[in-house]
Amino acid sequence: MKSVARRISDRHLLHLIKMWLEAPVEETDERGRMRRTTRNKDEGRGTPQGGVASPLLANLYMRRFIVGWKQLGHEARLQAHIVNYADDFVICTRGRANEAMAVMRSMMTKLKLTVNEQKTRRCHLPEDAFTFLGYTFARYYSQRTGRPYLGVCPALKKLRKLCREISEMTDRRTCHREPLDEVRKLNQKLNGWANYFCLGPVVRVYALVQKHVYRRLRRWLRYKHKVRTRSYSRFPNELLHDTLGLVRLDAKQRRLLWANA
Repeated sequence: MKSVARRISDRHLLHLIKMWLEAPVEETDERGRMRRTTRNKDEGRGTPQGGVASPLLANLYMRRFIVGWKQLGHEARLQAHIVNYADDFVICTRGRANEAMAVMRSMMTKLKLTVNEQKTRRCHLPEDAFTFLGYTFARYYSQRTGRPYLGVCPALKKLRKLCREISEMTDRRTCHREPLDEVRKLNQKLNGWANYFCLGPVVRVYALVQKHVYRRLRRWLRYKHKVRTRSYSRFPNELLHDTLGLVRLDAKQRRLLWANA
């Protein structure tokens, strides 16, 4: 709150943000039961996980770490550059990873921030790989020339999560919806996912997602219309795209304009 108060003087808005930070959070446990926690209020620290303002508030506090990293000379001395979004960050350096990690832990302790040990590790490219902001950074091979290169690809965890969400959206319990409404909801999910995961070799990833959507939507239509046959001819791709308006992920594979930072 002190970091926020340096930038906001309206006491009513500050009070509203504080109430929001202390609000209880509902979570689902391993058994599928809902439970309410007041961890932020009890400990007097942290922001609600997944909250709409959490990334902004995390950026305000993480700025102290990033500015200190540069002003204390660690960036120049270790040739270590920080790339972050909210409280997720990667330190990129050559041959000074152990020293950079030790300095980072020391600074985090002084800032009274807790390092997530499960997510913190040293990674040496191209032998290793790591995931950041939903993308896996690793060594890939060109389909045209076969040459290796360092690149990004949508993480397998994010792909599986999308497929689970599509399966839930096309469950037989949703058969009360109209086909056009069901396809509209699917399109919103697919467009949002594809607009973010559009970097790297996404052709095969999009093909897997599209195949899963075909299978689940045809299954949903069979339940909807009480059709027992599993024949492809009853609900062909042309009907799904041209009549119901299902989005084509292969049409989204386009070259993006890159901006220089």
